[in-house]
Amino acid sequence: TPEHVRQYQLHLLRRKVSWSTFNQSVCALRFLYGTTLGRKEDLPRLPYGKKPKRIPVVLSREEVLKLLQCVPSRKQRMVLTTMYATGLRIGEAVRLGVTDIDSRRMTLLVSRGKGNKQRLVPLSQKLLTELRLFWQTHRNPVWLFPSRQPDQHLGMSVVERACRWARARAGMKRRFNTHTLRHTFATELLEAGVDLFSIQKILGHRSLSTTANYTHV
Repeated sequence: TPEHVRQYQLHLLRRKVSWSTFNQSVCALRFLYGTTLGRKEDLPRLPYGKKPKRIPVVLSREEVLKLLQCVPSRKQRMVLTTMYATGLRIGEAVRLGVTDIDSRRMTLLVSRGKGNKQRLVPLSQKLLTELRLFWQTHRNPVWLFPSRQPDQHLGMSVVERACRWARARAGMKRRFNTHTLRHTFATELLEAGVDLFSIQKILGHRSLSTTANYTHV
């Protein structure tokens, strides 16, 4: 009965499961009652959980520098630097190809973006110089950040671990991950006077409201 479902949802809340896990169970229950059992009248009694909104963590330039200085691996440090300087997602950064860099137009082509969408991201001269110097250390013909196996790119989990380790080594108390560099990039653009629509295009957001969340600080 709907009361059993309600008790189960309360049970999930007592276990303090994530909101995504909670809402996945709601989706399954709504399919069960609405499609399998044909009891659509019970659907209004199966509410989704509302994830509380939190202000995204944004690092200062001093904190970013401190974090990067605590990453011992040059390759992992270069990935994190690229994310901070371009606002790329971690999956987009590790999949950057050598041919994605256009030094004439000073852009990065994100050819493997979210939803398989492509976009161009501005490239600074300083980052271009750093990327060139780094590429000369391995000269992989395909990947800008190759893994130990030359035909594959660096794994995302490796960079995530490097970020966590550097955060602990730097003694930074606030909890954050690699995605925080993307938030920081967007916030710095806004503080520099870049309009929200341009930031949306650079970040590759479908909705302007998503970009507004990134720059909420």
